[in-house]
Amino acid sequence: MTAPALVCCSHGTDSTQGRRVIRTIARRTATALDVKLHEAFVDVQEPKIDDVIRGFDGPAVIVPLLLSPGFHTSVDIGRAAGLRDDVDVAGTLGPHPFLADILSQRVRRCGPTDAVVLAAAGSSRPEAAERVRAVQAALAERLPLPVTVGYAYGATPRVAEAVAEARAAGAERVTIASYVLAPGHFANLIADSGADAVTDPVGTDPRVVDIAVQRYREALLVRG
Repeated sequence: MTAPALVCCSHGTDSTQGRRVIRTIARRTATALDVKLHEAFVDVQEPKIDDVIRGFDGPAVIVPLLLSPGFHTSVDIGRAAGLRDDVDVAGTLGPHPFLADILSQRVRRCGPTDAVVLAAAGSSRPEAAERVRAVQAALAERLPLPVTVGYAYGATPRVAEAVAEARAAGAERVTIASYVLAPGHFANLIADSGADAVTDPVGTDPRVVDIAVQRYREALLVRG
């Protein structure tokens, strides 16, 4: 029996480097699973997720290359999955212990610091904030430092505000743990938030592929 196809669905970006990171994650995940790959997007890039799902036959699993649930998972991806009864949707990449491991290791590589701001893209959906707080808690367990949260867009406090609050609390050096998947608009907003150091987006770490593989397999287990 042929395994269901993998549909890697990401936000989309104008950044050439960001596109390269996302494409690498998708292709390495498909290779690890030995399944057919379809790439799809919810914004900025083509093809859109609805068109991809309509464009091939046979079972599939949509793996959102997104760190947290929100509008795009519940509305865009949920709508596309509803077009057919042989398409399952996996969970988002985060939260996952590997992500906290990646972030903590990168913060340490930035050198000594007094405080860390976990910087996420941001969403008005409460489930997104809940998942980010879970990553914040996991990161705080790995670092003997104050860890707060800031958002690039769509939620408060904004990253620059969180950095300023850390300084007001006595931190001389503040490091941002960039909790975005790839270079692009949100990563740029985060990098310009006034911290002393900023980690790279997490998608450049090969462990993100391991998470995507796990999410695909979890979705198959749910279907049974």
